[in-house]
Amino acid sequence: MTPMELDDVRVDAYMTTGVETVGPGAWVTDVVDKLKAGPQYGGLPVVDDEHRLLGFVGAIDLLEVNGDVRVESVMSRDLVVVRPEMTVKNAARVIFRTGHQFLPVVDDDRVLLGLFSNGDAVRSQIERTTPSKVQSTREMLERTHDTSIGVGEREVEVGSLIPTQREVYGDELEGRKYELQNGLAEPLIVVSHGPETLLVDGHHRAMAARRLGIDRMLAHVLTVSPEDVDELGLRRMARLGGLRSLADVEVNDYLQHPLIEKTEQ
Repeated sequence: MTPMELDDVRVDAYMTTGVETVGPGAWVTDVVDKLKAGPQYGGLPVVDDEHRLLGFVGAIDLLEVNGDVRVESVMSRDLVVVRPEMTVKNAARVIFRTGHQFLPVVDDDRVLLGLFSNGDAVRSQIERTTPSKVQSTREMLERTHDTSIGVGEREVEVGSLIPTQREVYGDELEGRKYELQNGLAEPLIVVSHGPETLLVDGHHRAMAARRLGIDRMLAHVLTVSPEDVDELGLRRMARLGGLRSLADVEVNDYLQHPLIEKTEQ
């Protein structure tokens, strides 16, 4: 995808639809029950019978409010909204500048179409950057082994992955666990060579999945025929390093990731 195409990615391609809402006449106690029932963005959009956005009632608005109060009495009415045709890039900027975790998406008649969250912005970035990493890995393998590489996408067994990295960082591992639990993790990049699956990119994600008991993960799969290449350089590196499975990867809890800076007073 070219830079121009990236700038053209629209909010409606990544927004969350089918959002739970409430009417202005609902009781506060009903909102509390809905918030307890399932994951929501810290509150609920308030809409009329035509699904036009009237306001938002957040959990913070309900503090010390009696349950027999109508939503219209406590909802926030001054909202920042985005349009479905706005670019993801610009919507992410609005989220950053306003400090909101999400923004309602409305049409010209102010009908609520969905919500665009900071998580959606992250997901859009993941889906746009991963293909370039896959392509660079493919080109590297083709140059190294002078053979053509097939590329596909499917789920792989976490327990069958052969790592090519000896160590992961404990602090980044915690971040990857959070991403997996919230559906924000990008796919792995693996190489399929006969019966073996070598993990090329995503060691922290795979290790986090292993700790969370996740058996399968989505992956970009680069396929190399054993008839064309007897032993991959990646496989040789894993073999010489004694890496047979993710159980052989060490978790370094003593050193922070080199890209993470911490300050202390």
